[in-house]
Amino acid sequence: MAAMAAAAAMAPPAHAAPEKGALFDPVASVVMTPRCVNCHQAEAPRQKDFAVLHAQQVVRGKNGHGSAVLQCAACHQGTNTAGGKVPGAPNWHLAPLSMRWQGLDKKGVCRQMRDPARNGNRKTGEQVIEHMKTDPLVLWAWQPGASRTLPPMSHEAFVRALEQWAAAGMPCPD
Repeated sequence: MAAMAAAAAMAPPAHAAPEKGALFDPVASVVMTPRCVNCHQAEAPRQKDFAVLHAQQVVRGKNGHGSAVLQCAACHQGTNTAGGKVPGAPNWHLAPLSMRWQGLDKKGVCRQMRDPARNGNRKTGEQVIEHMKTDPLVLWAWQPGASRTLPPMSHEAFVRALEQWAAAGMPCPD
């Protein structure tokens, strides 16, 4: 009995507020899925849920749109192809090199998402949210075609999670 009482005394009360860094957890559950990470790479995009290197030896190129001889738009059009085999959205390309998430853990992705030097010069949480609400490449993740897996929550729930995270000051996990 004494051991149970001591353990209960050490546990946080049921009504305790969650650690602020935990507000990034639902955001991370989306942005760290293959739909996002496959294109937030350094040198070459990845494919499928297990992140294989892109077929046809596709590479980033100088602007993230592929090499001079094989641009992303050669295959990826403004929408998914019939049947969704080749995914597509307007202006298909890799995330800017400064926004690569390759090799980052949840804390690293969080820090990058709030850093204007590494997030597309988005200086406020509202600007990050606007990007996630409107960018066609972000929105594609919820309509990827074929049998690709979807993010673990709806886009609306994702935006709500981003809003909660931003309202708290964009805290990152320890």
